[in-house]
Amino acid sequence: MALAALFRKSAIEPPPAIEAAALRSDRFRLERESEWRRLDAIVTALEKKRPRRISDEDLLALPVLYRKAASSLAVARETTLDAALLAYLESLVRRAWFQVYGPRTGLFGWLRRFLFGGWSRAVREILPEIGVALAVMLAGVCMGWLLVSADAEWFHALVPPELAGDRQPGADPAALRESLSGAADANGLSVFAAYLFSNNASVAILAFALGFAFGIPTMLLLAHNMALLGALLFVFAEAGLAPEFAAWLSVHGTTEIAAILLAGAAGLHIGRSMAFPGNRAVLEAAASAGRRAAVIMTGVVLMMVIAGLLEAYARQLVTAAAPRAAIGGAMLLFWLAYFGLVGRGHGRIP
Repeated sequence: MALAALFRKSAIEPPPAIEAAALRSDRFRLERESEWRRLDAIVTALEKKRPRRISDEDLLALPVLYRKAASSLAVARETTLDAALLAYLESLVRRAWFQVYGPRTGLFGWLRRFLFGGWSRAVREILPEIGVALAVMLAGVCMGWLLVSADAEWFHALVPPELAGDRQPGADPAALRESLSGAADANGLSVFAAYLFSNNASVAILAFALGFAFGIPTMLLLAHNMALLGALLFVFAEAGLAPEFAAWLSVHGTTEIAAILLAGAAGLHIGRSMAFPGNRAVLEAAASAGRRAAVIMTGVVLMMVIAGLLEAYARQLVTAAAPRAAIGGAMLLFWLAYFGLVGRGHGRIP
């Protein structure tokens, strides 16, 4: 129609093919324009948060009108010469899709569902993988202890120098005790906490990401990371400071190690789903496991943030072993109660 008008304005007769196409475009628009306007009015009312202005009949007709508009857009892309009509239909279909299929809740609604059931149910869905990851991590602690007790050189192979510092086999017990006090390093809390947070966050992300290889790299990474802990534990136990070290570590460790455990279990869950998809295709099984693992990893990020705050402040500012152990024990009980009780009685995560 627009091209035909242009030819008329220039006093040039349009070619028959173009004139026929313009007439078809006009006819196509006239036949469907009333439905588009109706859909536009419904979508506009929903966008302005005025659902009361929409009749029940229009509300029930919304999905049908959306599908008709989407069909009209597909036809228009093949037949019409009117660029303005195409732009209008594309915008209308996009807006209508959001109202028909888009999210029904905002950020706070999603966060409420996540914290009060979504996360904890996802964790309970992968209890077998959590058991395997926990066994691998405990084996890693034992491995680190045994290796360093047999040969002190293993300590330097397992523990990076940035983390070891003066905490080495044969170190003076007084120096080791001082390293646990936290008072002398009060001005460097943020730097030290940032290093540990970065290290453990990297381990958690890698443990999850490597799960696609049937979980084997994930288990190796978990064992290696916990061997580091076993090596440090041996050093302090050798100096008679195992309870103090456990209390020092527990302040943030119960949260941080639990986060690594969940990340590793999420990676193992994806690997198991790919290795044993059952009656489903491998990609379908991996996609289903990936959705569940993504929910868990969102919570892992939250746990790592909490662990970082505990590491930066509580562990360094609370210097007595008993209060440190109390904080760590309270956090452990909190996570066990949260994952065990919150969201009970609701459906499984697809």
